[in-house]
Amino acid sequence: MAETAGLLLAAGAGRRFGRPKALVELDGEPLVRRALRVLTEGGCGPVRVVLGAQAEDARALLPDPSIAVYAEDWAAGMGASLRAGLRALPPADAVLVHLVDLPGVTPEVVRRMLEWSSPEVVARAAYEGKPGHPVLFGRRWWPAIAESANGDRGARDWLKTREDVRLVDCSELGSGTDVDTPADLNP
Repeated sequence: MAETAGLLLAAGAGRRFGRPKALVELDGEPLVRRALRVLTEGGCGPVRVVLGAQAEDARALLPDPSIAVYAEDWAAGMGASLRAGLRALPPADAVLVHLVDLPGVTPEVVRRMLEWSSPEVVARAAYEGKPGHPVLFGRRWWPAIAESANGDRGARDWLKTREDVRLVDCSELGSGTDVDTPADLNP
């Protein structure tokens, strides 16, 4: 199996939520630690966590603070976080990009995504037929993705140009629903 790095984007200020989502707890576990655990239990390694808003508070929640990457321009949006994370990754065949505000993504989702890992892959988890996260990018594409990532769109525009995006059905393994407000934690 290809070596697949994990990249957790957790830099946002969480304006709609009222504070950085990385610091929010669900069932007694901060979302940043939960999402990191999902990546590692699912089989990603090495893993990096991109931080921005209240970075030192979030870094303190990590089991190994050395895996944190600070996105200097994090306030510019998810694209800045994605660029910083891709540039900080050690060599790997592919990277699985996960977002901190998706508590319904499970290690089983990660494992299913990793089955497709290769240096050429472009794949997205899908839930009930809708593309979501995490997203798997082969190493071949990292420079192009980093170059095109901007604003809050991350790799969305780059993905729209692709006809080879594999949708990997994960509907029975988890949920791709994000957490935007405190009410979303208790549906």
